Amino acid sequence: MPVSSPPLRSAAMWGAAVLGVALLGCATPAFAEPGSSGPQLVIHKYSAVGTETKPDDLTRLGDSIYVAFQNGVESMGEPASSGATASTIQQYSLSGAPGKSWSVTGKVDGMTADPASGRILASVNEDGNSSFVTLNPSESAAKIYSYAGLTHGGGTDAISIFDRQIVLSASAPSNPSGPAAYTVKLSGSVAQLTPLFADNATAVAVNGPGAGTTVTLALTDPDSSRVVPRSSPRFAGSFMLDGQADLQLVFLSDHGRSAGKLSVLTVSTPLDDTAFATSSHQTLWLTDPAANELVSVSGTFASGQAVSTVTPDTGPSYLATLNLTSGTLTPVAGLGGVQPKGLMFVSSRGRDDDGHDDH
Repeated sequence: MPVSSPPLRSAAMWGAAVLGVALLGCATPAFAEPGSSGPQLVIHKYSAVGTETKPDDLTRLGDSIYVAFQNGVESMGEPASSGATASTIQQYSLSGAPGKSWSVTGKVDGMTADPASGRILASVNEDGNSSFVTLNPSESAAKIYSYAGLTHGGGTDAISIFDRQIVLSASAPSNPSGPAAYTVKLSGSVAQLTPLFADNATAVAVNGPGAGTTVTLALTDPDSSRVVPRSSPRFAGSFMLDGQADLQLVFLSDHGRSAGKLSVLTVSTPLDDTAFATSSHQTLWLTDPAANELVSVSGTFASGQAVSTVTPDTGPSYLATLNLTSGTLTPVAGLGGVQPKGLMFVSSRGRDDDGHDDH
């Protein structure tokens, strides 16, 4: 697939609208309670730089944030209604100022940073015709890899760095016993895939009537992923895979010791991204495709707090705190109509939650 990069956009072309809004109330200790003397949160909203639309995944590399705008391209790379056939990866500073942008043919679904190699990693097309992309911020074009070993029958989605390996979600499976996730090794122009665990693997139920018993998974929708940071009160250090339509979060722990251990947490509503605060001095960045905006939420978050994008079958998406024991989701009040998609905590002190190992 061809990949090209438009010229660097100057800051003078930045059309961002910045809006500061105090969040006055919320139903979880991670946020300021009504009438409390605790710190309030502040929202800043940044409009798209140019004509790009539908922001989705985001990640941090160094002192920059990178956002994937899908531009309406369809899930197998079919053209958008506008005729667009490529996504845009847009660079921002930590203060929201724009930098370079790159055009990647197809729909960029998963994206994360690999600090060890100094690259951005991305997957293209979640339902089929999928490929893998790496992007060096100092270069003008991305590199495309074809897959070897893709056996689940669909496309690819979220990417995490776990146990010093690239881990990739196996989305839209047609094989019920196929891999739910793969590890990835890049060589030449090939992304070699090795199954990590299967859609029908066995796991220990965390909650619900069968809590503590072994169950057989039946994942149909592997989607977002995350490495749970060491600050989390539960599942610390695990790889987490979201079975979005399955209403399940699957956690892989003790990886490297035999086959590892799987646990499954059931939720009541489909989830997209989940992010974890690794300290109390972080900013939550999120994308809002409905408003075509990048949004930052600043304030004091509880270390280890998990927040999720909830995507109900009817109605708009919203942000909620996630209880990792019960699976309970508590809507975050005061976000002023923000409809989140991708989530990421960013720290000014250099420790982030962006899908990487926390060790």
